[in-house]
Order: sequence, then structure tokens, then C-alpha cells
Amino acid sequence: METIIRKSLLNRSALGFLCVNHVQGCSHGCLYPCYAFSMAKGYGRAKDYADWIKPRIVGNAEELLAKELRRLKEKPDFVHLCLTTDPFMYGRPEVGELSLRLIEMINAAGIAASVLTKGTLPIELADRARFPADNTYGISLVSLSEDFRKRWEPGAAPFAERIASLRALGEAGRTALVHMEPYPTPNVIEQDLGAVLEAVGFADSLYFGGWNYSRLTRAFPDRAGFYEECARKARGFCRGRGIEFRGGG
Repeated sequence: METIIRKSLLNRSALGFLCVNHVQGCSHGCLYPCYAFSMAKGYGRAKDYADWIKPRIVGNAEELLAKELRRLKEKPDFVHLCLTTDPFMYGRPEVGELSLRLIEMINAAGIAASVLTKGTLPIELADRARFPADNTYGISLVSLSEDFRKRWEPGAAPFAERIASLRALGEAGRTALVHMEPYPTPNVIEQDLGAVLEAVGFADSLYFGGWNYSRLTRAFPDRAGFYEECARKARGFCRGRGIEFRGGG
């Protein structure tokens, strides 16, 4: 993979927490509105979609992170991987290997890591000797349909593989998160939310959110009512399973 050099790696996001984005671009190539792609294009970091889906690793990521962790005046609750790329990009082992080393460095500094991927979570993350902190490992999952995945997340991991990787970490005693956003309206795909929830009923935490910034989903009649009902159903499901629920319509 190509590499780039950056001047900083550990940055505070607009959401208020520290995050690491050690790759520029993402080969998952999601086709619902991708804020990361829009921002990269706006700042000249990606010429177009074809350029965006050719990821480039930050070649000095480990050097930067080591320096920036030492300079922290106080330890944050966690560091998140990632907001503008994917730490376990499907079919990109170089990205995953670097992510594991960065998580190891974050944990060695006494800080937990929060991870979210549309790839598969490696079982190495279950190793508490290497990753001792109370890390949170999450997958993005909004459907069980591979037709949907191939249309909207063409380069991402098949849903069944994502779920299996998260289940393995959950069974190993690690905190398992499901990020169910952007959940599609029925004019995108007709599906049973209950079946999607059942597939991840082993999770410790679930975040539910709608599909925003899209004319397609805004065109669905009573979009707000649909998402309110979905959030109500997801909240009830989580309550019944002892799963932490966050988010809403």
C-alpha cells in the first residue's frame, strides 16, 4: 500500500473524544452519504471516489502516536479508532496489523480503545495480555441482506463474517458493540428489524440511528414515525436482553 506522512495522529473530534485515523481513504467504498469521503474531498485529500477507495497508510503513525501519548496532560477515558477510515479494512491486512499495534500502544499507556469496523475484528483482540484495557469492539451492521451490502457497502466484509468476529470477542469476555446506523428506510430495503436485532442479541451495547443526509430516505412517507417505531423496538429488545441501548430515530 502507498503511504503518506502526517504531522499529527491523535486528534480531538468534533464529537469531543480523541481519535486516531491512521489511514487516508477507505476501500469499503460505502455509497450512502459518507461524511468522511465528503470531508476528504472538500479538503483535497481525495480527488474523487476512485481515489478515496485506494487507501494510503500513515507511514509515521506509530512514531506520532508514541510522541502524542507521552504529551497527554491527562488520560482520556478512551481513544477511538476510527472516524474517517476503518481500522480493520476488509482484505487489507496491512491496515489491520497497524491497527493492532496502535491499540497495543494505547492500552500500554493505560488508556482504553474504542473500535468500530465494517470489516472483521481479529481474534487477537481477545488476548488480555496484549490488550489489557477494557476496550470496546464494535461492528457497523444495518442489515442481513448481502444484496444490500453489495449495493451500499461494496468493499466491506459480508455481514455474517462481521457478526461472527464480534461474537467470538464477546464470548472471550470482551465488550461487544453493534452500531446500527445508518438504518435504511423501507424504500431502500424491506427487512425485518427484529431479525437483525436477533442476529446480534449477544452484544453488550447497541447504538441505533437513522439514515440521514439523503434524498432517498427523506422521500419515505412518515420517515420520522418509521424511525421512532424502530428505535422503540430496538430499545425494547435491548431492555429484554440486558443490552445497553443508545441512540434513537
